Amino acid sequence: MYIKFPGDIFLRMLKSLIIPLLTSSVISAIGALDLSLSKKIALRSIIFYATTTVCAVVLGIILVWTIKPGAGGPKDIKKEKHDPQKVVLTTDTLMDLGRNMFPPNLIEAAIGQGQISIKVPDQYKANPRFSNKTFNLKDYYPEWEFEEKLELRSTNVLGLVTFSVVLGVTIGKMGHRGQPLLTFFERLSEAMMIITGWVIWLSPVGVFFLVIAQIMDIPSFAALLGQLGLYFGTVLLGLFLHGFGTLSVIYFVCTRTLPFRTIAGLSQVLATAFGTASSSATMPITIQTLDNMGLDPRVTRFVIPVGATINMDGTALYEAVAAIFIAQRNGLDLGIGHAAAICITATAASIGAAGIPQAGLVTMVMVLDTVGLPADQISIILAVDWLLDRFRTTVNVMCDCLGAKLVDMLSATDLRKMGDPDKVNADTHELVEIVKGDV
Repeated sequence: MYIKFPGDIFLRMLKSLIIPLLTSSVISAIGALDLSLSKKIALRSIIFYATTTVCAVVLGIILVWTIKPGAGGPKDIKKEKHDPQKVVLTTDTLMDLGRNMFPPNLIEAAIGQGQISIKVPDQYKANPRFSNKTFNLKDYYPEWEFEEKLELRSTNVLGLVTFSVVLGVTIGKMGHRGQPLLTFFERLSEAMMIITGWVIWLSPVGVFFLVIAQIMDIPSFAALLGQLGLYFGTVLLGLFLHGFGTLSVIYFVCTRTLPFRTIAGLSQVLATAFGTASSSATMPITIQTLDNMGLDPRVTRFVIPVGATINMDGTALYEAVAAIFIAQRNGLDLGIGHAAAICITATAASIGAAGIPQAGLVTMVMVLDTVGLPADQISIILAVDWLLDRFRTTVNVMCDCLGAKLVDMLSATDLRKMGDPDKVNADTHELVEIVKGDV
């Protein structure tokens, strides 16, 4: 208990960043989208990013369910106490998901989320037929009670994300009238990124004590290493399949050309992304490289900054795999409803992830909190996170570049109608210097 104290303080700091970082990042990212450039270009970019992120999460969930890297863990892992008479239906879980996306009170959403519970009548508790997960509830409906409870100490992330997206779209629609509000959230987002950097700077100390505490509770260190190896391999396999499989298929379907020649031309960009583990730090080189490849500067200056902010395919895949891996280590069986919650939350969390190294730690805690998993076991995966962070950043940047190339090819006609590509707000070198200054 005492040796874990510094790690608990570190986790508390991470959790305290969830609400302000998530809301400010999502609102500022969506509110700042320049739809006046071309609604078709903006729409194509957003659809591409949303599609690839969802595909990444689904791929990660399928792989971790298939490989089961967390299965066969130590028998004495502390599990949450579950009511043996508690009845959980998939339909109720999905309905809870819908209810939590539209909270009746934003303050309430910050401290808890609703959950439907079914009270089993006393005369049926001893009936063995209710030990089965599937039964005909209709026959006993008049005697069963349904009630919605507010589960405290569990932030309703889905509700906050829904409200943030709606508010961001509204601010964007308001134009110059919404600029003061957008500026406020942009400055708040910048401040939260600075604080996040401070907390991450303290992560070696916090992670050290968390890992030590976890190791002391595990009887077999060799088993833990085996699980971590499978987890590491699952994430790498998912990133490889997504980068060279899913993205390539989407690119080929939309353009009828293979992306491998384009990927080969991005070697410097991908190497920089791997070395810095930061999408934002890689942005200047990304813009220059795509300009040299002949892409329209109006596309690169819209798609790349937006992608560096809201497109985090590798991060979303990693968070989905990590959440289910931790559940498997604890012997918890997550159903379809929980998988849907992880999919939505990981997608939204990837939008809120700052483009700085290891900022996904904060959003990882958010995903775990959504499905009720113990946040303290994040220390297990942090042992290999520093290396995985570089691989997933590389996939993020590659997706940004392929998205820019795809949008440029699909928007060729629209770009010609818009006029001379040299008539942009600033020339190439000036914009690159501006981006460098922001980084």
